[in-house]
Amino acid sequence: MEAEPLINEATLVTPEVVPFTNGLSPQSLLLLSLALVAGLLIVIAFSRRKSRSRGDILLLLGPPDAGKTAILSTFAFTSTLQSHTSLQVNTCLVPLSPVGTLPVVDVPGHPRIRDQFQEYLGNARAVAFVVDASTISRNGSTVAEHLHHVLHAITSLPPSHLAPALLIVAHKCDLMKAATSSGSPAEVAISRVRTILERELEKRREAQSSGMGIEGLGAEGERSDMGGLDCSSPGGIFKFADWEGGEVDFAGTWVNVGELKEEEKGAVTDGLDSLRSWLVAAFTMT
Repeated sequence: MEAEPLINEATLVTPEVVPFTNGLSPQSLLLLSLALVAGLLIVIAFSRRKSRSRGDILLLLGPPDAGKTAILSTFAFTSTLQSHTSLQVNTCLVPLSPVGTLPVVDVPGHPRIRDQFQEYLGNARAVAFVVDASTISRNGSTVAEHLHHVLHAITSLPPSHLAPALLIVAHKCDLMKAATSSGSPAEVAISRVRTILERELEKRREAQSSGMGIEGLGAEGERSDMGGLDCSSPGGIFKFADWEGGEVDFAGTWVNVGELKEEEKGAVTDGLDSLRSWLVAAFTMT
């Protein structure tokens, strides 16, 4: 039997791994580190942006008799049909140039079913909260209570969802009587709606801050732990311009309900141009 050759361990050479950075100067190492950090930040930012979803529908919300269904029928049929208080969710595809076809969900404002909007909020790119500007002085607290639910729901969306754009529509502004010096009927309607809703929402915020709860200010069974009214203004006073949930826009609108007289045909049949312009901007932003 042949003897196995003896291996002299002293002759074995362990291969040396030369670090990649050995031949780099300190300045090169610094630049390499900065490049790696910058690349990592770009990847993180892109992945977060990609993971956050943006909806593709318009939610029409607001109290009963505000005019939501009239607005929807005007969009869909280019003429306003006689309508009544809805008791079920209406969905419709409406043309909106240059966006194309716009899915619209009209959620009734009845207290028992109005919270169904939350089923669609995650898919909403825009929310239009419609208010009857001609009656807001009488029912401001009720309208504010409804809007509070909407603001709370928007601020409660998970981080994976981009908050929808929010528009408060001062509808039926053609019924507003205003002096020339006070501005157009649309401007007067917007000012009135904004002022009254800010006042009523501030009452609700103060009631919550003092620990009194807000059951007495809204519908029976309303949650007293609702948030959504945080503002960056001094003292936290509620102002739409300072709302921490995002930007809130306003528009004054009207529609001509019923059949047009012969002499009226060919004339302007609605005052929804400001709403249309806002929707185009909301649905074309990236």
